[in-house]
Amino acid sequence: MYRRRDTRRERLVAEITGDLRRYSSDAQHIGHAFAGLHGLNATDLQALIAVMDAELVGEPITPGRLGAHLGLSSGSVTALVDRLERAGHLRRSRAADDRRKVLLHYADRGAALATAFFGPLGARTDAVVAGFSDDELQVVHRFLRMMAESARDYRDEVRAARTEPSRSG
Repeated sequence: MYRRRDTRRERLVAEITGDLRRYSSDAQHIGHAFAGLHGLNATDLQALIAVMDAELVGEPITPGRLGAHLGLSSGSVTALVDRLERAGHLRRSRAADDRRKVLLHYADRGAALATAFFGPLGARTDAVVAGFSDDELQVVHRFLRMMAESARDYRDEVRAARTEPSRSG
C-alpha cells in the first residue's frame, strides 16, 4: 500500500485512491455533523441513506432489506425504525399489492431537514459536475459504480468473517 510509485499510472492511481480516501473521510464528517445536529447516530444515518437511495430508484425498502443492508437483527431494525419514525425522519406504509408488507419512506420533516443541511453541498456538487462533458461523466460514473461495488463486496466479506464461529481450539 505504501510503496514507491515509479510510473505515471502508479502515481495517478495513488492520487486517485488518496482523493477517494479524503472524499470518504470528508463525507463522513459532513454526515456526522448532520447526525449530531439531529440526535442521530451512525447507524441511524446509514439507515436514512438506504431509505433515500431506495426511494430514489422507486423501490422503497422494507425493514428486512434494511436490516440485511445494515447487518442488523430484526429486533434492532424495529427499534431503529421506531426511533427514526418518532423523530420524524421516517414513515411506514403498507405495500399496495401486499398489505402485510411494510415499506419505509423518508418523512417530510426528515426530508426538509436533510434538504436544508445538504442543499449547499448539492449546489457545490452541481458546480463541479458542470465542468465535465457527458462522455467524461460516463467514465466517472462507471469508475465510481465499480469502486462502490468493490467496497460493498469487501464489506460483505468482512461481515461474514466477523459472524463465523471461532475456529481456535
